Amino acid sequence: MFEGIVIGLQILIALGLIASILLQSGRSAGLSGAIAGGAETLFGKKKGMDEMLGRVTVALSILFAVLSLALVAM
Repeated sequence: MFEGIVIGLQILIALGLIASILLQSGRSAGLSGAIAGGAETLFGKKKGMDEMLGRVTVALSILFAVLSLALVAM
């Protein structure tokens, strides 16, 4: 019974983790990223949302890892 609840919770956390990763804006790379990245910093970008999604991603990934270890221990 308890194992089923933990598995269900882990599935929900995994879906939340996938969503939080996909909602983050992509990191620019290469020469075009260096040019565009400077412009984004100068003119402003939605940093608040990216920072919040970054924190949510870290929290969900830690919860996912803890639940994975708990399931292995069961």
